[in-house]
Amino acid sequence: MKSSRLAQALAAGVAVLSMTATALVPAPAYAQFGFGGIVYDPSNYAQNVLTAARTLEQINNQIRQLQNQATSLINEARNLASLPTSVLEPLQQQIRQTQQLLQQAQRISYDVQQIEREFERQYSGRNLTGSQRDMVAAAEERWKNSVAAFEDALKVQAGAVSNIEGARSSVQTLVTASQSATGALQAAQAGNQLLALQSQQLADLTATLAAFARAQSLDAANAAAAKAQAREQLRRFLSPGRGYVPANAQMFRN
Repeated sequence: MKSSRLAQALAAGVAVLSMTATALVPAPAYAQFGFGGIVYDPSNYAQNVLTAARTLEQINNQIRQLQNQATSLINEARNLASLPTSVLEPLQQQIRQTQQLLQQAQRISYDVQQIEREFERQYSGRNLTGSQRDMVAAAEERWKNSVAAFEDALKVQAGAVSNIEGARSSVQTLVTASQSATGALQAAQAGNQLLALQSQQLADLTATLAAFARAQSLDAANAAAAKAQAREQLRRFLSPGRGYVPANAQMFRN
């Protein structure tokens, strides 16, 4: 009886040891475990994590590309933005004012055909064939032409001087706009308007020089015609005939 019980105890111990050894052996990496009916595969989980990381990296790259494209579009929009300031209208107004002053030229205007007609009538030798009274009247008319031309020149000069303040204001506005330009287009437009301002100043300078040269030319023509008339009057005075006859002479009319 005792030996039978000992054999049963030894058999039970061996069974327990075999079960313990089986429990202590580690499970392979590809093994699946069940937790409440849910199957867990470590290798599949690791692969899913790696795939998710790669997908997240691709999404981040796409976000950076979109950010770069947005920045590029913003820069292009700045380069295409127009300059909010314009001084073209004031410059055109100043040029029109100078043109009006030139068009208001008295007596002999800036017209080639009129100049030819008036020089043929007043400054050529035709006046030397008339009477003494006619020559005096012609000399007075030429003198009035010279005085009017100098007056016109002074008006044009005054107009050019009055435009200096407007030019200063335009320069200040354009330089400020150029320095605060947000893109290439605004900077280019500011530069173009500065060139337009220079053109307006050159137009004023040209008009001033033209008006002054006109006055000088008419004065020189008057002096040349006066010399020719003086020679003719002297010739008539010294020519043989009835001689000198005193008479009342009126040089200029009131």
